Amino acid sequence: MSRALITGGAGFIGSHLVERLISRGDHVTVLDNLSTGRADNLAAVQQHPNFSMVEGSVLDAGLVERLVADAEVVYHLAAAVGVDWVLRHPLRSLETNIQGTEHVLRACAERGLRVLIASTSEVYGKNNKDALAEDDDRVLGSARLSRWFYASAKAIDEAFALAYWHERRLPVTVVRLFNTVGPRQTGVYGMVVPRFVRWALRGEPLRVYGDGEQTRCFTNVHDVVRALVALTDTPSAAGEIFNIGQPSEIRIVDLAKRVVELCESVSEVKLVPYDADEAYGERAAGYEDMRRRVPNADKLFEFTGFRPSIGLDQTLREVIDYEMGRLEATTRS
Repeated sequence: MSRALITGGAGFIGSHLVERLISRGDHVTVLDNLSTGRADNLAAVQQHPNFSMVEGSVLDAGLVERLVADAEVVYHLAAAVGVDWVLRHPLRSLETNIQGTEHVLRACAERGLRVLIASTSEVYGKNNKDALAEDDDRVLGSARLSRWFYASAKAIDEAFALAYWHERRLPVTVVRLFNTVGPRQTGVYGMVVPRFVRWALRGEPLRVYGDGEQTRCFTNVHDVVRALVALTDTPSAAGEIFNIGQPSEIRIVDLAKRVVELCESVSEVKLVPYDADEAYGERAAGYEDMRRRVPNADKLFEFTGFRPSIGLDQTLREVIDYEMGRLEATTRS
């Protein structure tokens, strides 16, 4: 058993991590300001004696220090999430992603705590190499595009983390998460799978922007959580960066068609020209889509013996079951 602090623990990934740690007997404290996370995500553990929830922000340095003082391991997942949210709130995104991470790292360094920092595949930018490895180049677009504010902020987070490792020997691990999918993911912030599933369940057209030929790799959230725990349980992972992702890629147009099939829906798949206004409104000027992003997860396997393995169909079925349950609950009410 250990005492874990999870920032952003009421979010999509964080809530699944909470459940996994509680199930193995850990004591878990969640810090979340509920700006994008939801208390309902933690319904399964809210009454558990090993769980506690603090509503607050990682921008509150004093609060972070007090919570870190009671922890043995810290998972820092709190961040601005989703393309749409980042385009809408670029300044708040930068503050949360940079200042919040600095507060967590500083507090952990005071006590030499094991800490994991969640970064993103966005840091690779427009590098469309087959199977991106952790040391591959970052290829970013114009600094004027707010799409790259997020990638730049997360890269600074990584630099902070590695600097603390080099100068203070803080046992910190950075993970770059690729597209993570599963129950509780919201489509509000631009996540494609829950949006497709909700449209299909309602019989509405599935809108695919551009030509639909852009590809993505989708990783089940349960695989991601297992990888996070495996890394914090691996002392040699300190001072390292790891991709966490499933390398099987699919065209977005094919993803839409598969969702329709699994939902047994009458929805059509509709290609929408990328004037992007329909996708992101007036914020579209800050957006630039990527054609491809594929992870190489060999390093994760080398250090932990774990490799994401849950297939896309199983992942989509989990999302469909969850969304059907939400739809039925809404209908009953």
